[in-house]
Amino acid sequence: MTDLISAFSQAFSFEALLANLVGVALGIVFGALPGLTAVMGVALLIPLTFGFSPVIAFSSLLGMYCGAIYAGSITAILVSTPGTSAAAATMLEGPKFTARGESLRALELTTVASFTGGIFSCFVLAAIAPQLAHFALHFSAPEYFSLGFFGLTIVATLAEGAMLKGCIAACLGMLIAMIGMDPLTGDMRMTFDCPQLINGVSLIPSLVGLYALSQVFITCEDVFKGKKLKAVHLSKTGLKLKDLWLVKKALLLGSIIGTFIGIVPATGSGTASFASYSEIKRHSKNPEQFGNGSMEGLAATESANNAVTGGALIPLLTLGIPGDVVTAVILGALMIQGMTPGPLLFQEQGPLVYSIFLSLLLANIFMLILGMASVRIFSRIVTIPGSILMPIVTTLCVVGGYALNNSTFDLCVMATFGILGYIMTKTGFPLAPLLLAMILESIIEVNFRRALSISNNDYSVFFTRPICAIFLAISVLILLNMIRKQIMALRGTKGKTC
Repeated sequence: MTDLISAFSQAFSFEALLANLVGVALGIVFGALPGLTAVMGVALLIPLTFGFSPVIAFSSLLGMYCGAIYAGSITAILVSTPGTSAAAATMLEGPKFTARGESLRALELTTVASFTGGIFSCFVLAAIAPQLAHFALHFSAPEYFSLGFFGLTIVATLAEGAMLKGCIAACLGMLIAMIGMDPLTGDMRMTFDCPQLINGVSLIPSLVGLYALSQVFITCEDVFKGKKLKAVHLSKTGLKLKDLWLVKKALLLGSIIGTFIGIVPATGSGTASFASYSEIKRHSKNPEQFGNGSMEGLAATESANNAVTGGALIPLLTLGIPGDVVTAVILGALMIQGMTPGPLLFQEQGPLVYSIFLSLLLANIFMLILGMASVRIFSRIVTIPGSILMPIVTTLCVVGGYALNNSTFDLCVMATFGILGYIMTKTGFPLAPLLLAMILESIIEVNFRRALSISNNDYSVFFTRPICAIFLAISVLILLNMIRKQIMALRGTKGKTC
């Protein structure tokens, strides 16, 4: 009870509330503008919040997360261009509302649906996470290794359709993470006599370069090509209460599907949205309306993609495994703040964990208020020229890369990863496996070597402990399933060419 009271006092302090509100507002801007993503926004915000207390920092980061996931649907509805990958399913219904003069109605429905999914996932997070953390207290080095290995196999699913490229990216990420001092022996690895690399490659400059600076390079291409979005005039007809009653089933179904898909690592908002859309269409009394501006379809997709936010935090906080790419970046923020996600986090820093739950709840409330209040200016936000936006983002990248250690070497790291991210994106290599492998490498390597040390180099320790064996078995099944899909895809391609 003491932890809960302390969490309330921290999450509802003026500074935390202000940080949360600003985070949501910035998230809406990042989500609404094509070229700026939720991952990019969170990565840029982390170094700017480093000097704040953990509660204030995570209030702003969670606000950014919720606001950006929600706002990706704005451009999808208004100009048929999803602001984030989470809004891809919104393209199935959203533009039809604008075409028939109901854009305001669609945007307000999107806001309410996103709020519903987000709030639902908050309560599930608060209910499930402590129980799962209690179970995970029984983990030791072999279990943590198998959990890290499971997370690494999840990396492969992030690159479905390009498994080989995903594996190459993951191997590169693990190789980069091994640079620096050996965590157990103290030997130097791949430092090339560079003293700045003794402690390894800094995570924040890497994140900023990989996800923010690389996107600046890509967006600059569009600027030079003269691509612009045209302003859209909103309709006058808004959402009515009876509309919400008609889509209540879609809101509930989307919230449930989104939350529980979010719990499964590496699935993400896009998967949740399409799965929810498919299910509500299958159960709808009016399936013929889908694809023509269905309110049920829009409500289901939007409640699902924001429900992922709470679900994705469950494996992150309890097991240290990110639920999606954004929570992978948030994992980096936790480590920078000196916290290690996992079951001990609930025991050692209970008030902080509960304040994170409350901050997520408040972020969804602010998202509803800001979304409904500022919905009429969305058509202007989406048309901010890239020639104005990109210099601002580049400045934030430089500030963020430099601020953590006040080091020009970190700026070189950021620039290197920016170029690397740009090349990988242009050549079809996914960025997420590289990032997650960099984060998971320490978990896998250290616990693997500790487990062998404890068991006197007996490898059977990984197969005789039930929890460890289960995680490894699931990992093998995931890999085999991915290989099966790749083989079937290759056979299908050969069949078409013949």
